[in-house]
Amino acid sequence: MKKSHKLWLFIAILILGGIALFFILNGRNEKESNTSKPDELKIAIAWRSDTDNEFCTNIIRTFKEAGVEVVVLPQIKATYIEYDSNAVSATCLDSAGIGYLSNACGKLIRNNSYNGSNAEEVLKNVDGVIFTGGEDIAPSLYAVQQDWHHIESEIDFNPARDVSDYLTMSYCLDKNIPIIGFCRGSQMLGVVSGATMIQDLPTWFSEQNVKYNYEHRREKAEGENYRDYTPHDVSLTKGSILSYMFGATNLTGCPSWHHQAILSVEGTPLRVTATATVSGIETIEGIERTDKQCAVAVQFHPEAAIVKHLGCGVNNANASQFMTYESAMPLFRRFIECCRNRSNTK
Repeated sequence: MKKSHKLWLFIAILILGGIALFFILNGRNEKESNTSKPDELKIAIAWRSDTDNEFCTNIIRTFKEAGVEVVVLPQIKATYIEYDSNAVSATCLDSAGIGYLSNACGKLIRNNSYNGSNAEEVLKNVDGVIFTGGEDIAPSLYAVQQDWHHIESEIDFNPARDVSDYLTMSYCLDKNIPIIGFCRGSQMLGVVSGATMIQDLPTWFSEQNVKYNYEHRREKAEGENYRDYTPHDVSLTKGSILSYMFGATNLTGCPSWHHQAILSVEGTPLRVTATATVSGIETIEGIERTDKQCAVAVQFHPEAAIVKHLGCGVNNANASQFMTYESAMPLFRRFIECCRNRSNTK
C-alpha cells in the first residue's frame, strides 16, 4: 500500500473514532442528565420556625420514606407589614392583646397578597409546596372577618406564619405550583380560597344541639404530657383528585387532631372531596381547587399513621388503630408524581 493511502486510512480512522467517541460521551451525558432529573426535584415545606415540631418532622420522615428529601422554605414577608426581626410587629396585632393579626392587617394581606413580598425569590425553583399542621389561623384573614373565638384555653396564633403561609399559598395557586395541605394547611387553602370557617368544633356542635364526642381531637387527660391523634373514617368522592391519590374512596382510622375546620366552600373555586360523619352531620375532611392541576388538602394526618407504622413516632403502641401504611402512602407518592410532572414541563 502506498504511503499516501496509509495516511488517508489513518486520518479516516481518527475521524470515525472521534465521531464514535462523541456519540458515546453524548449518550452518557444524556443518560446522566435523565437519571439526575429526580434528584433535581424540589418539594418544600412552607416556612415555620419550629421545625422540630412533629407536624413538621412527621412530614419530612414520610416524604423521605416516599423517596424525596424535603426542606423547609425561608420565611416569606410582605413589605406592607411591619416586622420585628421575623415576628410581626405589635402594631399589626389585635388591640385586645390576644396575639393574632388585626383586622386592618388581615385586610392588607387579602388585598395585596404576595405583591410586594419575596415570594417569587423564595419559590422560583420549587416544584411543589407542603403546608403542615399547627396553630389556628387568624380570623381577620377570613373572607368575612370574625372576632376570635373567646376560648382562652384555645389561644394559639402565629401571625408571622399566617402571613408567610397566606402569601406562599396565594403565589403557588397563581403560578400553578402543586400544593398539598394537612390540617392547618387544609384550613389555609380554605381561607385563601374564601371558604367560611368553624373556629371551635365543640362550640359549633353545641350550637347545633348535637352531641360531640371529640371525634376530631380527643380531650387531654389530666397529667398527660402528650395528646395523641384520634382515629375516624373518611369517605372520598369517586373521581376526585384525592380519591385518585389515595387509590380509594373509603379510608379507616384517619389520624385527626384539630378543633377548627372548614364550614362551607360555597361560592369558592373549592370542591369538597372528603367527609366524615359525626352524629349525623358531615364535616369537611378534604378539599381541592377545581381550577388548578394539583391543589389538594386533607383535614387529617396520614403522615402520623406512616410514622407510627415505621415505629419512629411519639406513640407507636396504638398504630393498629390508625390507617395502614399501604392506605396512607399513595397520597404522598402521587403528590410527588404531580410535582415531577410539573418539573419535567418547565
